[in-house]
Amino acid sequence: MLLDTIILLLYVISMVFIALYTKNRSKTVNDFLFAGKKGLNGWMSAFAYGTTYFSAVIFIGYAGKFGAQYQLAAIWIGVGNAIIGSLIAWMVLAKRTKIMATRLHSKTMPEFFEKRYDSKSLKLVSAVIIFLFLIPYSASVYTGLSNLFEIVFGIDGWIIMLALAAITALYLFFGGYFATALSDFIQGIIMLIGVVLMVICFMNSKQVGWDISSLNWFTFSSSNKGLYGDTVSLLSLIFLTSFGVWALPQTIHKYHAIRDDKAIMQGTVVSTAFALIIGFGAYFVGGLSGLFKTDIGSAFGTDNAIPNMLNLVIPAGLMGIIAVLILSASMSTLSSVSLASASVVAVDIYKGKINQNAEDKKVNIIMRVLCLAFIAISVILALLNETYNITAIAYLMGISWGTLAGCFIGPYVLGLLWKKVSKPAVWSSIIGSLVLTVVLIIVLGFDKGGWTCGLSTALKNGISCSPLIGSICMIYSVVITFVVSLFTKAPTEKVLANAFENIQNEK
Repeated sequence: MLLDTIILLLYVISMVFIALYTKNRSKTVNDFLFAGKKGLNGWMSAFAYGTTYFSAVIFIGYAGKFGAQYQLAAIWIGVGNAIIGSLIAWMVLAKRTKIMATRLHSKTMPEFFEKRYDSKSLKLVSAVIIFLFLIPYSASVYTGLSNLFEIVFGIDGWIIMLALAAITALYLFFGGYFATALSDFIQGIIMLIGVVLMVICFMNSKQVGWDISSLNWFTFSSSNKGLYGDTVSLLSLIFLTSFGVWALPQTIHKYHAIRDDKAIMQGTVVSTAFALIIGFGAYFVGGLSGLFKTDIGSAFGTDNAIPNMLNLVIPAGLMGIIAVLILSASMSTLSSVSLASASVVAVDIYKGKINQNAEDKKVNIIMRVLCLAFIAISVILALLNETYNITAIAYLMGISWGTLAGCFIGPYVLGLLWKKVSKPAVWSSIIGSLVLTVVLIIVLGFDKGGWTCGLSTALKNGISCSPLIGSICMIYSVVITFVVSLFTKAPTEKVLANAFENIQNEK
């Protein structure tokens, strides 16, 4: 326990050092958001992307819940994340995002929508949606991490939440994106080492009974029948977590801040390898819950399955490294989510609507303060969740990802690739996805056939229907954006020329 504590303290000290080291690197809004004019190299951008992608929600919530449900077939979620969410996403989006964002002088996703579709209203509405729906995702990260430390180290969850919030706020407030990226690089290395050690420990543990024939690798349990059966359930999870990051502001931001074509090529390779190792390791460990001599899921609940498995398997001395692994994944995600949320309010709402003549220095200060405010709100929600047991980690994340991706994936991805995408099509995607989410969760309920997803049930038990809801909304977004664009007027030639002119040559 002493060695574990020392490792944790060294990690905390290193994060404080990064805050102090980078405090003079974010004097302007561009510095705070993009780490300066040059941007970041491929390695740092890839690690920033990967550590934002994978957090305590994945390691604790998703791996625990869906590892128990699908057993080793859950590994396909990690594989999908690597191939679709990293490799193909970087190949399709990174270069074009960098070029178009530079041409449009857009710093955030809402600002991209404003200039791509010539609509200030789109900027305002999308900024509000981003801020509101990133809060539950952030809260789910705090909840997942507090579960680990409470079970393994016997520390009250609220203490961990407050400590995590304080450290994240410190280096984000002082250093902005450069501090976040630098810490992400260090945290990414820790995550890779930690995942490898974790898998080795589980492979050699006597707690695991290696009857591989009893587990499902690509076949699914028949225990969950009906519309939301295991096959559809698993495919929806792969779809949501792999395609969802194509339209999340905190991941798209990494493309804005990358340096050049060489860095994009490096980032594509490195981010894919990172996602494959982390995703495979997390879901592999979660899938082993079915081989444990103790029925982990029944004994402790799915949100606490992974912490209890780690407690049984990881030897003294290594637990500190594993704790830092999950702490690193969480802090990097929290800082990116906080930065994304604060920037849309400061740049898109305050500067864009309230005070259009605001000086850069003032916007920079407001953005820093908003980072602190977002972190505080997320902690409060996480504390309420822990106190009243409102919902589960996986449900919080699924609703957040599904709603944001459902609103924006069509307008953003098709908007990068196709000139014909129109303003009415974008509004159809955003408004329609919000309405569809509400209808699927509250009005229809889907309490029959194993898809128990009514509001009262979901709030109490966190039933994992949110990935399917998110997937439906994402498909709707792409289809409605395409169809409405076919029958409505595209933006003016001036707007399109500003976004697309000579873009092929620039590529």
